[in-house]
Amino acid sequence: MRTQRQVVNHSLRKRAVLRDLLTNRVGPLDVCDASPYLKNAARFHGEPTDERCPICRSENLTHVHYIYGDELRQSAGQARTLAELPPLAMTLREFQVFVVEVCLGCDWNHLIEQYLLGRDGLTESGPEQTAVGGVPATDASDGQRRREARR
Repeated sequence: MRTQRQVVNHSLRKRAVLRDLLTNRVGPLDVCDASPYLKNAARFHGEPTDERCPICRSENLTHVHYIYGDELRQSAGQARTLAELPPLAMTLREFQVFVVEVCLGCDWNHLIEQYLLGRDGLTESGPEQTAVGGVPATDASDGQRRREARR
């Protein structure tokens, strides 16, 4: 997505949890504890993946995208499909997305990623930015090169 920024990947934390499970520091009931609400969100709003569950290895994982932000009001905390996020990103200034992977078979769940979306990301790094005192931060050719590199 074009406005995605401030991405935090939680894969190291996931690896640590799985390592703790393999070394019997935690039990399967400690990590396979998906709530009924999370499982329903995965069924109805989740995005299926080709990745197998690291615990039961019999089901594919599902990604659930939760959205939070001041502008969302009553919609904050709701699960949304991936297709619903770009239109929201163009209409709202800024909101945060939390991506949770869920196994519907054994109830494994883990936060895997979080990031910001919204219109504020469109003007953040464009060539139209100016430095202190109104002097342009980049010349036109430099800004043109950046736009072409992003494509």
